[in-house]
Amino acid sequence: MRVEKLGSLTDAAALMQRLNVDKPGIKIMAKKSEIMLFLIKDLHVGAANILKQDALSVGADFAVPNGTITCQFKRVDGLLIGSKKHIEILARKELAQPYGLKELAKELRKYLGSKSFPLQIMGIINANEDSFYPQSRFMGERAIAAIEQMIADGADIIDIGGMSTRPGSEEISEDEEFARVKPIIDAITKKDWSVKLSIDTYRPKVARYALENGFSIVNDITGLESDEMAKVVAKFNAQVVIMHKKGTPKTMQQNPYYEDVLFEVEWFFAQRIQKAQAFGIKDIILDPGIGFGKRLEDNIALIKNLSHFQKFGLPLLIGASRKSMIDKIESTPIQERLPGTLALHAAAVQEGATIVRCHDVKEHRQFFTIQQALERAV
Repeated sequence: MRVEKLGSLTDAAALMQRLNVDKPGIKIMAKKSEIMLFLIKDLHVGAANILKQDALSVGADFAVPNGTITCQFKRVDGLLIGSKKHIEILARKELAQPYGLKELAKELRKYLGSKSFPLQIMGIINANEDSFYPQSRFMGERAIAAIEQMIADGADIIDIGGMSTRPGSEEISEDEEFARVKPIIDAITKKDWSVKLSIDTYRPKVARYALENGFSIVNDITGLESDEMAKVVAKFNAQVVIMHKKGTPKTMQQNPYYEDVLFEVEWFFAQRIQKAQAFGIKDIILDPGIGFGKRLEDNIALIKNLSHFQKFGLPLLIGASRKSMIDKIESTPIQERLPGTLALHAAAVQEGATIVRCHDVKEHRQFFTIQQALERAV
């Protein structure tokens, strides 16, 4: 007999398939291998005590402050710990409990039913002269050559924008933005590429022209603030990236502040998803907007807890490529931030990101190919 301790990257379901475990058994047992953590805030102390006992009864646990059992406090925060299977059973039990536990059960079920999406690499093309990373600036024919190289390097999506939205940037006119991207869009229409094309804009005129000419995604940093943009996206049955930001690009990094960044971003997503659906938009991607009106601690919280937004059942996009949060952690010039970028994006993918927006497509494709191979290997 030999015993092997398996690493945290092991894909339990894939391993059971290789062991020829019956399919219904794989479905049941894979849930037992996935540990889930839920921070539950402002819970009635009576609910906390019920949840603690119910969690223990199914093999999970609920960590609460000292004094909870004697009802020393009216409301408490706690950490719910259990496998996916434990949480499934617990959620069913709590549907019959008082003190708001029924509502908690409904929230937990949103995470249990979250969909899985294939990982996609989105390459960045900036048709301007002032984006924060000079090596991402490509105009005219240079843009076409850069796109073709990104496709060869393994890009699934190409995201093209004509206006910089870096912190402190000045807004340009819609006509100027259109003039920058139109030649690239026109040249693309002559190509036979298999990648998806995304237009990075919040201007309806620019989005409409791109969608008329083969693009299928609108990457809107305002998160569909414009009703006209929502109409354009709906008309072409396009996919939209709803991104969160606080303030305008020119002022957004001037002392941004959040009481609870996860709650504020979640609330924003809920409102804008509702708006998108009201206009008839069916295909939505969510982007927490790393660096868009965020402090370092906000960016870190969003990446570490990205799985919080899986409750919406939509693809999650992460875009931390070479951004200043890396420099704030370890002083590094933009040209040397690829290792930090890969670390941030790896953590985000581990937490549920399925679209990675980056400048360095080849390096990202290799990184995630190797990581996925490690997960599949025994």
